Amino acid sequence: MTPLRKRFIDDLRLKNFSDSTIKVYVQAIEKFAKFLGRSPDESTAEDVRAFLIHELDRGLSRSYCVIQQNALRHLYLDTLGRTDELQSIPRPKRERRLPVVLSREEVRRLFAVTGNLKHKALLMVAYDAGLRLSEILNLCIQDIDSQRMVIRVRQGKGKKDRYTRLSAGLLKLLREYWREYRPEAWLFPGACRNKRYDIATPGHILKKLCRKAGITKRVSMHTLRHSFATHLLEAGTNLRVIQQLLGHSSIQTTCLYTHISI
Repeated sequence: MTPLRKRFIDDLRLKNFSDSTIKVYVQAIEKFAKFLGRSPDESTAEDVRAFLIHELDRGLSRSYCVIQQNALRHLYLDTLGRTDELQSIPRPKRERRLPVVLSREEVRRLFAVTGNLKHKALLMVAYDAGLRLSEILNLCIQDIDSQRMVIRVRQGKGKKDRYTRLSAGLLKLLREYWREYRPEAWLFPGACRNKRYDIATPGHILKKLCRKAGITKRVSMHTLRHSFATHLLEAGTNLRVIQQLLGHSSIQTTCLYTHISI
Protein backbone atom coordinates (compact mmCIF):
# COMPACT_ATOMS: atom_id res chain seq x y z
CA MET A 1 0.00 0.00 0.00
CA THR A 2 1.42 3.37 -1.03
CA PRO A 3 1.70 6.18 1.56
CA LEU A 4 -0.82 8.26 -0.42
CA ARG A 5 -3.39 5.45 -0.46
CA LYS A 6 -2.95 4.80 3.26
CA ARG A 7 -3.32 8.50 4.11
CA PHE A 8 -6.43 8.76 1.92
CA ILE A 9 -8.02 5.79 3.68
CA ASP A 10 -7.05 7.15 7.10
CA ASP A 11 -8.59 10.53 6.24
CA LEU A 12 -11.87 8.85 5.25
CA ARG A 13 -11.83 6.81 8.45
CA LEU A 14 -11.30 9.96 10.51
CA LYS A 15 -14.40 11.41 8.84
CA ASN A 16 -16.27 8.28 10.05
CA PHE A 17 -17.13 7.00 6.59
CA SER A 18 -18.40 3.43 6.39
CA ASP A 19 -16.17 0.63 5.12
CA SER A 20 -18.29 0.28 1.99
CA THR A 21 -17.99 4.01 1.17
CA ILE A 22 -14.23 3.91 1.72
CA LYS A 23 -13.96 0.93 -0.61
CA VAL A 24 -15.93 2.72 -3.35
CA TYR A 25 -13.88 5.92 -3.03
CA VAL A 26 -10.57 4.02 -3.10
CA GLN A 27 -11.68 2.22 -6.27
CA ALA A 28 -12.57 5.59 -7.82
CA ILE A 29 -9.09 6.97 -7.11
CA GLU A 30 -7.52 3.77 -8.48
CA LYS A 31 -9.39 4.34 -11.77
CA PHE A 32 -8.23 7.95 -11.83
CA ALA A 33 -4.60 6.88 -11.30
CA LYS A 34 -4.92 4.27 -14.07
CA PHE A 35 -6.33 6.92 -16.41
CA LEU A 36 -3.45 9.28 -15.57
CA GLY A 37 -0.68 6.72 -15.74
CA ARG A 38 0.96 8.33 -12.73
CA SER A 39 0.32 9.08 -9.06
CA PRO A 40 -2.82 11.17 -8.34
CA ASP A 41 -0.78 13.61 -6.22
CA GLU A 42 0.85 14.77 -9.48
CA SER A 43 -2.51 15.54 -11.11
CA THR A 44 -4.12 18.89 -11.86
CA ALA A 45 -7.70 20.12 -12.00
CA GLU A 46 -7.54 19.76 -15.80
CA ASP A 47 -6.59 16.09 -15.34
CA VAL A 48 -9.68 15.63 -13.16
CA ARG A 49 -11.87 17.34 -15.75
CA ALA A 50 -10.48 15.13 -18.54
CA PHE A 51 -11.04 12.01 -16.43
CA LEU A 52 -14.67 12.87 -15.65
CA ILE A 53 -15.39 13.63 -19.31
CA HIS A 54 -13.80 10.30 -20.22
CA GLU A 55 -16.12 8.54 -17.75
CA LEU A 56 -19.17 10.33 -19.19
CA ASP A 57 -18.12 9.36 -22.73
CA ARG A 58 -18.11 5.74 -21.57
CA GLY A 59 -21.84 6.13 -20.86
CA LEU A 60 -21.62 5.97 -17.07
CA SER A 61 -24.57 7.24 -15.05
CA ARG A 62 -24.79 10.60 -13.33
CA SER A 63 -24.79 8.99 -9.88
CA TYR A 64 -21.59 7.06 -10.64
CA CYS A 65 -19.86 10.21 -11.90
CA VAL A 66 -20.91 12.04 -8.73
CA ILE A 67 -19.24 9.28 -6.67
CA GLN A 68 -16.05 9.71 -8.72
CA GLN A 69 -16.15 13.46 -8.25
CA ASN A 70 -16.78 13.19 -4.49
CA ALA A 71 -13.84 10.81 -4.09
CA LEU A 72 -11.56 13.21 -5.95
CA ARG A 73 -12.75 16.15 -3.85
CA HIS A 74 -11.89 14.28 -0.65
CA LEU A 75 -8.49 13.40 -2.10
CA TYR A 76 -7.72 17.00 -3.05
CA LEU A 77 -9.17 18.74 0.01
CA ASP A 78 -8.38 16.34 2.86
CA THR A 79 -5.39 14.27 1.76
CA LEU A 80 -3.51 16.61 -0.56
CA GLY A 81 -4.60 19.84 1.13
CA ARG A 82 -5.22 21.52 -2.23
CA THR A 83 -8.30 23.64 -1.58
CA ASP A 84 -10.53 25.22 -4.22
CA GLU A 85 -8.80 23.55 -7.18
CA LEU A 86 -11.89 21.58 -8.19
CA GLN A 87 -14.45 24.33 -7.57
CA SER A 88 -14.56 25.23 -11.27
CA ILE A 89 -15.59 21.70 -12.33
CA PRO A 90 -19.40 21.54 -12.74
CA ARG A 91 -21.36 18.82 -10.98
CA PRO A 92 -23.65 16.64 -13.14
CA LYS A 93 -27.32 17.66 -13.26
CA ARG A 94 -29.44 15.49 -11.00
CA GLU A 95 -31.35 12.73 -12.78
CA ARG A 96 -34.95 12.03 -11.86
CA ARG A 97 -35.76 8.34 -12.13
CA LEU A 98 -38.65 6.51 -10.54
CA PRO A 99 -37.82 3.19 -8.87
CA VAL A 100 -39.33 -0.15 -9.86
CA VAL A 101 -42.10 -1.24 -7.48
CA LEU A 102 -43.84 -4.60 -7.15
CA SER A 103 -47.61 -4.77 -6.93
CA ARG A 104 -49.19 -6.44 -3.92
CA GLU A 105 -50.11 -9.40 -6.14
CA GLU A 106 -46.49 -9.74 -7.31
CA VAL A 107 -45.30 -9.66 -3.69
CA ARG A 108 -47.79 -12.41 -2.85
CA ARG A 109 -46.55 -14.55 -5.75
CA LEU A 110 -42.93 -13.95 -4.76
CA PHE A 111 -43.38 -15.24 -1.23
CA ALA A 112 -45.63 -18.08 -2.42
CA VAL A 113 -42.72 -19.58 -4.38
CA THR A 114 -40.13 -19.01 -1.62
CA GLY A 115 -39.72 -22.40 0.01
CA ASN A 116 -36.51 -21.85 1.97
CA LEU A 117 -37.49 -20.47 5.39
CA LYS A 118 -34.29 -18.43 5.85
CA HIS A 119 -34.66 -16.82 2.44
CA LYS A 120 -38.32 -16.08 3.12
CA ALA A 121 -37.55 -14.46 6.49
CA LEU A 122 -34.76 -12.31 5.05
CA LEU A 123 -36.85 -11.10 2.10
CA MET A 124 -39.83 -10.45 4.37
CA VAL A 125 -37.71 -8.23 6.63
CA ALA A 126 -36.77 -6.21 3.53
CA TYR A 127 -40.40 -5.87 2.42
CA ASP A 128 -42.37 -5.75 5.67
CA ALA A 129 -39.91 -3.55 7.62
CA GLY A 130 -38.46 -1.55 4.72
CA LEU A 131 -34.82 -2.20 5.58
CA ARG A 132 -31.83 -1.77 3.31
CA LEU A 133 -29.84 -4.94 2.60
CA SER A 134 -26.85 -3.74 4.64
CA GLU A 135 -29.18 -3.03 7.57
CA ILE A 136 -30.69 -6.52 7.35
CA LEU A 137 -27.30 -8.21 7.36
CA ASN A 138 -26.27 -6.16 10.43
CA LEU A 139 -29.30 -7.27 12.47
CA CYS A 140 -28.63 -9.18 15.68
CA ILE A 141 -31.07 -11.31 17.65
CA GLN A 142 -31.48 -8.63 20.32
CA ASP A 143 -32.52 -6.07 17.70
CA ILE A 144 -35.91 -7.78 17.41
CA ASP A 145 -37.99 -6.25 20.22
CA SER A 146 -41.19 -8.27 20.44
CA GLN A 147 -42.34 -6.38 23.54
CA ARG A 148 -42.50 -3.02 21.78
CA MET A 149 -43.04 -4.59 18.32
CA VAL A 150 -40.13 -2.71 16.76
CA ILE A 151 -36.85 -3.57 15.05
CA ARG A 152 -33.79 -1.62 16.07
CA VAL A 153 -31.62 -0.62 13.12
CA ARG A 154 -28.10 0.04 14.37
CA GLN A 155 -25.89 2.44 12.43
CA GLY A 156 -27.89 2.52 9.23
CA LYS A 157 -27.09 4.80 6.31
CA GLY A 158 -25.40 7.96 7.55
CA LYS A 159 -24.29 6.19 10.76
CA LYS A 160 -27.75 6.68 12.30
CA ASP A 161 -29.75 4.43 14.62
CA ARG A 162 -33.52 4.18 14.22
CA TYR A 163 -36.51 1.96 14.94
CA THR A 164 -38.84 0.52 12.36
CA ARG A 165 -42.01 -1.49 12.73
CA LEU A 166 -42.28 -5.18 13.56
CA SER A 167 -45.62 -6.51 12.35
CA ALA A 168 -47.30 -9.50 13.97
CA GLY A 169 -46.96 -11.53 10.76
CA LEU A 170 -43.24 -10.81 10.47
CA LEU A 171 -42.69 -11.67 14.15
CA LYS A 172 -44.45 -15.00 13.66
CA LEU A 173 -42.25 -15.79 10.63
CA LEU A 174 -39.05 -14.80 12.46
CA ARG A 175 -39.94 -17.02 15.42
CA GLU A 176 -40.54 -19.92 13.07
CA TYR A 177 -37.20 -19.23 11.39
CA TRP A 178 -35.40 -18.99 14.76
CA ARG A 179 -36.81 -22.34 15.94
CA GLU A 180 -35.46 -24.07 12.83
CA TYR A 181 -32.07 -22.33 12.38
CA ARG A 182 -31.23 -21.19 15.94
CA PRO A 183 -29.02 -18.20 14.98
CA GLU A 184 -26.79 -17.17 17.88
CA ALA A 185 -25.56 -13.63 17.20
CA TRP A 186 -26.38 -12.39 13.69
CA LEU A 187 -30.04 -12.78 12.81
CA PHE A 188 -29.01 -13.96 9.33
CA PRO A 189 -25.53 -15.49 9.59
CA GLY A 190 -23.59 -16.79 6.62
CA ALA A 191 -22.35 -20.33 6.03
CA CYS A 192 -20.29 -19.96 9.22
CA ARG A 193 -22.54 -19.10 12.14
CA ASN A 194 -20.17 -16.42 13.44
CA LYS A 195 -19.89 -14.60 10.09
CA ARG A 196 -22.27 -12.31 8.26
CA TYR A 197 -24.31 -13.34 5.25
CA ASP A 198 -22.60 -12.54 1.95
CA ILE A 199 -24.02 -9.25 0.66
CA ALA A 200 -24.34 -10.43 -2.96
CA THR A 201 -26.27 -13.64 -2.21
CA PRO A 202 -29.74 -12.22 -1.35
CA GLY A 203 -29.92 -10.36 -4.66
CA HIS A 204 -29.14 -13.52 -6.64
CA ILE A 205 -31.74 -15.46 -4.65
CA LEU A 206 -34.38 -12.77 -5.23
CA LYS A 207 -33.84 -12.73 -9.00
CA LYS A 208 -34.20 -16.52 -9.20
CA LEU A 209 -37.40 -16.39 -7.17
CA CYS A 210 -38.81 -13.61 -9.35
CA ARG A 211 -38.24 -15.70 -12.46
CA LYS A 212 -39.95 -18.61 -10.72
CA ALA A 213 -42.89 -16.37 -9.80
CA GLY A 214 -43.20 -15.02 -13.34
CA ILE A 215 -42.15 -11.49 -12.39
CA THR A 216 -40.45 -9.87 -15.38
CA LYS A 217 -39.58 -6.51 -13.77
CA ARG A 218 -35.94 -5.65 -13.12
CA VAL A 219 -35.84 -6.33 -9.39
CA SER A 220 -33.19 -5.84 -6.70
CA MET A 221 -33.30 -6.10 -2.92
CA HIS A 222 -33.95 -2.36 -2.78
CA THR A 223 -37.12 -2.94 -4.84
CA LEU A 224 -38.67 -4.58 -1.76
CA ARG A 225 -37.93 -1.46 0.28
CA HIS A 226 -39.47 0.76 -2.43
CA SER A 227 -42.52 -1.52 -2.50
CA PHE A 228 -42.85 -1.29 1.30
CA ALA A 229 -42.95 2.51 1.19
CA THR A 230 -45.30 2.67 -1.80
CA HIS A 231 -47.79 0.19 -0.34
CA LEU A 232 -47.81 2.07 2.99
CA LEU A 233 -48.54 5.33 1.18
CA GLU A 234 -51.33 3.71 -0.83
CA ALA A 235 -52.81 2.41 2.43
CA GLY A 236 -53.02 5.97 3.77
CA THR A 237 -49.94 6.07 6.03
CA ASN A 238 -48.68 9.59 6.77
CA LEU A 239 -45.65 10.56 4.71
CA ARG A 240 -43.79 11.73 7.82
CA VAL A 241 -44.24 8.29 9.41
CA ILE A 242 -42.88 6.61 6.28
CA GLN A 243 -39.89 8.95 6.37
CA GLN A 244 -39.07 7.88 9.92
CA LEU A 245 -39.49 4.17 9.14
CA LEU A 246 -37.19 4.43 6.13
CA GLY A 247 -34.62 6.57 7.93
CA HIS A 248 -34.65 9.39 5.37
CA SER A 249 -32.98 12.61 6.51
CA SER A 250 -35.19 14.73 4.27
CA ILE A 251 -38.92 14.48 3.63
CA GLN A 252 -38.15 15.37 0.00
CA THR A 253 -36.55 11.96 -0.47
CA THR A 254 -39.70 10.26 0.81
CA CYS A 255 -41.89 12.42 -1.45
CA LEU A 256 -40.55 10.37 -4.36
CA TYR A 257 -43.16 7.72 -3.54
CA THR A 258 -46.02 10.16 -4.15
CA HIS A 259 -45.12 9.92 -7.85
CA ILE A 260 -45.35 6.12 -7.79
CA SER A 261 -48.35 5.31 -5.64
CA ILE A 262 -51.73 4.71 -7.23
